[in-house]
Parts: sequence; C-alpha cells; structure tokens
Amino acid sequence: MEKIVIKGGVPLSGEVQVSGAKNSALPLLFATLLTGGVSEISNVPALRDINTAVKLLRELGAEVALEGDCCQINTEKIQSIEAPYELVKTMRASVLVLGPLLARFGHARVSLPGGCAIGARPINLHLKGLEALGAKIKLDHGYVEATADKLRGAKISFDLPTVGGTENLMMAASLASGETVLENAAREPEIVQLAAALTSMGAKIEGAGTAVIHIQGVESLKPLACRVIPDRIEAGTFMIAAAITGGNILVRGAISEDQEALISKLIETGAEIVPEADGLRVIGAPKVAPVNIRTSVFPGFPTDMQAQFMALMAVADGTSSISETVFENRFMHVCELQRMGADIQIDGHTAIVRVSRQITGAPVMATDLRASASLILAGLAAENTTEVSRIYHLDRGYEKIEKKLAALGANIWREQE
Repeated sequence: MEKIVIKGGVPLSGEVQVSGAKNSALPLLFATLLTGGVSEISNVPALRDINTAVKLLRELGAEVALEGDCCQINTEKIQSIEAPYELVKTMRASVLVLGPLLARFGHARVSLPGGCAIGARPINLHLKGLEALGAKIKLDHGYVEATADKLRGAKISFDLPTVGGTENLMMAASLASGETVLENAAREPEIVQLAAALTSMGAKIEGAGTAVIHIQGVESLKPLACRVIPDRIEAGTFMIAAAITGGNILVRGAISEDQEALISKLIETGAEIVPEADGLRVIGAPKVAPVNIRTSVFPGFPTDMQAQFMALMAVADGTSSISETVFENRFMHVCELQRMGADIQIDGHTAIVRVSRQITGAPVMATDLRASASLILAGLAAENTTEVSRIYHLDRGYEKIEKKLAALGANIWREQE
C-alpha cells in the first residue's frame, strides 16, 4: 500500500497541463464496440479506470494496444458479449458496454454494478430506456441480460438527468431503426464529446449539450478516431489548489465554458480568474471569503468538485454551507477534514463549515476518488505534515497528481506505508 505525504504551507505557482478526461475516455473506449475495425483514441489518461476498461475490452475479444496516451482498439473479432462481475465491480462505467453490445450483436450480458462508496447509483434508467428501444431485459444471478432482434427508435424521457444512461442510450440508438428522442438528457461536456465522436463514425445526432437529443439510427458505423477532451474535474482541482494556497497557477486545458459554476464561486472567495490562450490562470486571495454552494447536474456546481471546495471552505474566514443534492453519501471526507482541525457539522444533506484555527497536518484516509483530492488540497494548506493513505482511489481519476503538484512547488511525494 502507498500513501501520499504533504508538507503544507507553500503557495503554488507555475503552469500545469490537464490530462484527458477519464469520464470522456471511458465511453469513447466502449463506443468502439459499435463497429468492427481499428479505432484510435489519443490523449487517453494513464489511470486505473482506463486499465480496467482495457481489460474489459480484451475480455470481450478486442485487441488493444495502449502506448503512452494513444490507444488503438481492434474490435473486428469480438468473441464475448459478457462483462463479468470481477471487472464491473471495480468500475461502474463498465455498464456502458451494454448499449453498444446490444445494438451491434443483439445480445449483451453485463453484471449489475451494485452500490458504491458515495451512494447508490442504480442503472434502472438505462434499462428502462433500452426496453423502450425494444430490448427484452432479464435479471439473472446478478447479471443484466438484454436481447433484441433489432432495436427501434423511441421517445424516452428520463425521470432525472443521467450521464451514464444518456451515453448508453445514445450509443444504442445510433444503430437502431428510426429516430430516438432523449428528453431530460444529461448536458455534460462528456456527452457532447461522445455525440461528436459517434457523429464522426457516421451516426446522426443533434442536440447534444441540451436537454433534448435526437438520434437518427443508421445501418452501420465506421471506426473511431478522436482526441479526449481535457478533464474538467482535474482542472477544477488545480484551480482550487491555487486558491487554497494563495498561489498563482496557469491551468492549461481548463475551459471557461465547462467551469462556469466553479469560476463564479471561486471569484466569490476572492480569487482572480484570468482567461489565457490555452487555459485559465487562477490567483488565490490573501484571505479566503466564505461561499455557499449547492451541487447540481451540469451546468450547476458539479458534485465531483464538492469535496475539493469543502477543503477550501475549511480555511475560509467565515461560515459557509455546502449542500449535496446528487449523492446521498458524499460527505465521508468530513471526518477526515475534522481530524485536521476543520470545524464542519453535518445537517442532513448540508455541511456547515465554520471558521476554525489553522488546519494542521494529520494522518488521514481517503474514502473515494474526490475525497482523496480534497485531503491532498487540505494538506497543501495545512501546517506541518499530512499523510493520505488508501490512495488507490486517487489513481482511478488523477494522473500523477503528486508529480504535477510538486512541479508547482508543493512539498509532496508518494511512499510505501
């Protein structure tokens, strides 16, 4: 087991390049299953979740070559339509093979992903949508088994916006007969990229990035060639790193349009945000002002930035409130921040963060991906030394974060526990 050690109190400065977006790369990798031939995806981040996706593609029979940030996938000879529990349990996004396999082969068997540390994330909206497209769904011994002679277009209205559900159905509908309309669809930048990628493969998709997406099914698609967009959550994490240390960082790859909710809140804290040619410069304020936030689906404040923003509020000069509306169990980092001296009280789905003495370093434990980032950010601002254990969570979604922070001046390193 490894841990990350941080000696805090250093204002960060310099430039950092944001890696490719995990949450965009994963559906793109699985979209290659919609057709045979060799697809190529570049700017793929080196992450545990990417390695899991590659293992799953190989399990299905794809030939995958991953060199640097470039991934080549040959899906000509898919030999299996089953995503086993052993892989799905380690990465919920594995369920995104369901739509492509069903659309191309008329049959898919995918393990139910189960719960996760930050709360239940059921796939009922995925399954309801596939049934509307004509699939027969059977739950058997912990697996979803979906069959369809030929998917047909339908009008599908999501009860709630769902990123995974929108992606799964958009991929499946690309090969369905007729038109599919997805109402109350997710609007995230990752949805927009997937739609653009599918369109480059020959799909006919309009409206991605809005609440209503139209997909006109086609008979076949060609292999994919695309570049993964920058990771807006990684970018946001570095933006907060500048704010929490009173630093000055140019975050290369940060896109203003993808960060509007975070930018507005950082400006309220007193930080200065300066757009530059290929990114955003963030200059932290000498004293952080308290800000209230409420998470929501895009374009609202992202739940994936809630834990990191809470670390920033732990050093703010005043009282703030943070309301979590997306996941029911996404405050597990609170106990660890309290160990560092943060004054945080939970009231239902809201955390009240009060001004406290200087937070201090402590041994803490990561409970999920974004909680890991929150604790590292807190460690950057804390007096003395912080040790963050169970960092395998961190490696699911951040590429070499300790090396990137060290290049900005942070006193941070990885070592064996």
